[in-house]
Amino acid sequence: MSGGEQPGLDEIEQCFIAVLDGRMSRDEADRWAWRWVADDDLVWDDAAWWALSLLHGIDLRNGPEEGFLHDDEQVYQWLEELRRRRAE
Repeated sequence: MSGGEQPGLDEIEQCFIAVLDGRMSRDEADRWAWRWVADDDLVWDDAAWWALSLLHGIDLRNGPEEGFLHDDEQVYQWLEELRRRRAE
């Protein structure tokens, strides 16, 4: 994922894919998304903001020593929804 330039939908989509295929941890995806969500100077389209908002928090757990609040199936559904929104 890029370090400097505001990511586009392609890069945001790749972040979801990287989480699902294990190339990126959920914690890494959360921190990556937070960097962009926290920057109030950036302007996002609806699809990008929606997707970044999901990635920021993707590492939340049901409780200490428990599984993730959102399982891989839900993350996959988010990816499919992002693809649908991109096609509109």
